Amino acid sequence: MNYLLGALNPIALKLGPFEIHWYGVIIASAVVLATFLAVREGKRRRINPDDIYDMILWALPVALISARAYYVIFEWSYYSQHPDQIIAIWDGGIAIYGSLIGAGLVVYFFCRSKWIPVWLMLDVAGPVVLMAQGIGRWGNFMNQEAFGRVTSLQFLQNLHIPHFIIQQMFIDGAYRQPTFLYESLWDLLGFVLIMSFRHRKHLFKQGEVFLSYVIWYSFGRFFIEGMRTDSLMIGNVLRVSQLLSLVLFIGGLVLWFTRRKRLQNNPWYLDGNELNPQKS
Repeated sequence: MNYLLGALNPIALKLGPFEIHWYGVIIASAVVLATFLAVREGKRRRINPDDIYDMILWALPVALISARAYYVIFEWSYYSQHPDQIIAIWDGGIAIYGSLIGAGLVVYFFCRSKWIPVWLMLDVAGPVVLMAQGIGRWGNFMNQEAFGRVTSLQFLQNLHIPHFIIQQMFIDGAYRQPTFLYESLWDLLGFVLIMSFRHRKHLFKQGEVFLSYVIWYSFGRFFIEGMRTDSLMIGNVLRVSQLLSLVLFIGGLVLWFTRRKRLQNNPWYLDGNELNPQKS
């Protein structure tokens, strides 16, 4: 482990044979904060807090399983030889896009079963998920994951980042680009911007807060993923997350403009920030 050479210990606490990793602590903290903010926003939009809690109770395990499955599938050459490591998520190795796919399916079917407009719930979830992603990248930091190409100590010092980050970026005998930090800052900046403007109806119609999240995140992830050296790959030539980011960015823009055009004659829906009183 690199932490023996000066990097941070990824284990937060040991209780006999059990170890609590910082990775899990950070992810759990991000989820708790995201849940709190989602419930508060849900009340504003007349969504029952119990519905949000119930949805999250379904979404979390599905998101975790799908995130791990996504990662394992694209690293099958390793896990086929080490099947005992498939469930070792405490060492890292979950893919955010996998979790978003799994959680997105839960949101869709849950909202349909509860007669809650899917776009409305996605508007509540989008910004807080972006925030959670920004916080969660610090779990990668503790595990020395999501790093970039080899760089110099001077380059890192010129970024004026804290010394403990520079120490943690010494991986496999060389300093690395702190791409985890780039993505964390990008996500948190997007969170602040979207939260600042999401209630301005002349800017965002129903569904567009979520689409803003998709567009913002995928745009930044596309470029940051290109700087990483530990990306999931297809055939050693195509970065999976970069391809998916491009698809989501284009898809988000297309959806934004086509929905505006298609729904321009339905004022209630365009301005709808509350539950539809007419269940259908």
